[in-house]
Amino acid sequence: MFRLWSLPTIVLGLWLNGSQVGNAQLQPPLSQEHVDAVAAHLSRTMDTTEQAQRNPRFVGVQMTTCPIQITASDDPDSIYLYQEQALTERIESPYRQRFLQITLSADTTRVESRTFKPSTPDAWTGLCQQTNPAVNANELGDLVCVVGLRLSPLGYVGSTPDDGCPVNLRGAVRLTNTIVLHQDGMDTWDRGFDSNGLQVWGAEAEPYQYRWLDSL
Repeated sequence: MFRLWSLPTIVLGLWLNGSQVGNAQLQPPLSQEHVDAVAAHLSRTMDTTEQAQRNPRFVGVQMTTCPIQITASDDPDSIYLYQEQALTERIESPYRQRFLQITLSADTTRVESRTFKPSTPDAWTGLCQQTNPAVNANELGDLVCVVGLRLSPLGYVGSTPDDGCPVNLRGAVRLTNTIVLHQDGMDTWDRGFDSNGLQVWGAEAEPYQYRWLDSL
């Protein structure tokens, strides 16, 4: 697997605020090996407990992600994941459930994480606890967002499109996100905006800091 770097949060924030995620013309071609690396990086349990203990503005959230088999699919190169997010005090009741398709972009400059929202999320609760979980391709739901991840000095760094992704959550109609995958886990800048373009929830001074609960 490719090594993923770790930098202090303040350095990550300054870098992201001061530059674009990357210029496609300057990116080296990526390969299936990078797709495998991103999928493996995400397929571990992470939470924000350490951050919540340091900063009362944050709550403990656990993110559980696992690889799944997709039946009736004609896309052998993509890797599919199932992901749940839940408060650490209510792990059995996830508030967000998604399917992820990890694949190489058509121009091979990015690893794309395509997010699907299942139509009946409750039916999939606890899927990662099953042996060899499988999902039919037509049960993935609607494609709701795409994040393009590029190699950078920070590891893998990606963001949503400039205009964000549609959402209907706590007064927000659009969300943006920047993601950094590094050797300690993942940092995310999730932000929700209302119809007037005002941020109504999400990261402000620092990202959500997800740290792995297990070690390789």
